Amino acid sequence: RDIYPVELARELAMQGFSSITLPAEYGGGGRDFSYAVALFEEVSVGSAALGVSLLTIFQAQTIIRLFGSDSLKQYYLPKFAKGMLSSYALTEAAHGSDIRSLDTKATREGDEWVLRGEKHFITSSSAAEFFVILAETPVGVSAFAVPRDVPHLSVYEGRNSATFGLRNGPHMNLLLEGVRVPLDHLIGIEGKGVRQAATTLDYSRTLAAAISIGIARAAFDAAYAHVARRVAFDQTVLGFQGIQWYFAEALADIDASRLQVFHAARALDTHDDIDRYGSEAKLRAAQVATRTALMAVQVCGAYGTMMNSPFGRYLRDAKTYEIAGGSTEILKNTIGKYLMRGAKAAVAT
Repeated sequence: RDIYPVELARELAMQGFSSITLPAEYGGGGRDFSYAVALFEEVSVGSAALGVSLLTIFQAQTIIRLFGSDSLKQYYLPKFAKGMLSSYALTEAAHGSDIRSLDTKATREGDEWVLRGEKHFITSSSAAEFFVILAETPVGVSAFAVPRDVPHLSVYEGRNSATFGLRNGPHMNLLLEGVRVPLDHLIGIEGKGVRQAATTLDYSRTLAAAISIGIARAAFDAAYAHVARRVAFDQTVLGFQGIQWYFAEALADIDASRLQVFHAARALDTHDDIDRYGSEAKLRAAQVATRTALMAVQVCGAYGTMMNSPFGRYLRDAKTYEIAGGSTEILKNTIGKYLMRGAKAAVAT
């Protein structure tokens, strides 16, 4: 319906859905990542947009949990546990995924950081109460904790902010016209923002993969229910062997990809090559979701193409998530860097 259910997102966050892996000392669930991927998958069966909204909260809390000062952790992490909606503002119109090149600047003035610039396509920003914002400082890209209610911060809908999938927003723009935050709102070390953002994305990609599995399951289940009921040529459509083959391939895809996602979750808990396994999981899960959604449209025939059927949403969401949260090409680059590390190690020995 192109409506972002803000209150439902807030309720899920308040119930601890987005803070399930946050340590209990901050009010979080203290669970391992297998719980998180199972939860994100189930939420996304119902609404991938809601899953993505929870993911943006997870990203903001994760960069603070991993790199923030003790004072930042003590102040903000309990707020996440209580359901604070947040957003992760990296992208700029001119640079896209290239977070090493930012036009947003941060300068130090007395006991404050002053941020000036603009961010585009920021997921869930319309309802966010808190932002993590990346900006260029004199020594390099740095990350900052920025409450929404600070003066000179505007959230607005740009001309091209509505996407055809994952309509949880819309994906708004941020305008920072001299936004001031205390010095201690720098997250971690100045100039280390690129590494911090990359590590945070490594963590979040496994949950992003779980969202894609949720989309695939939703498309599969809806298509299965339709063909199991519909009768043609004196039998249900599911009774045709060719239709069964479509579903057999999709089910094998989904089951294999889910196992890969849980393997990536275990890697997060053991800190084992999280960049590799998270990227592999999201790469495959996003492709599986798109293939499954296309299959669902195909087997449902004309009904699959109708605006009042759910299949258009599943297909739009699936394809959008092959780009959002780490595009296919970026993920392949990350896996390629892992391969090159192995090659260099082999040469060294």
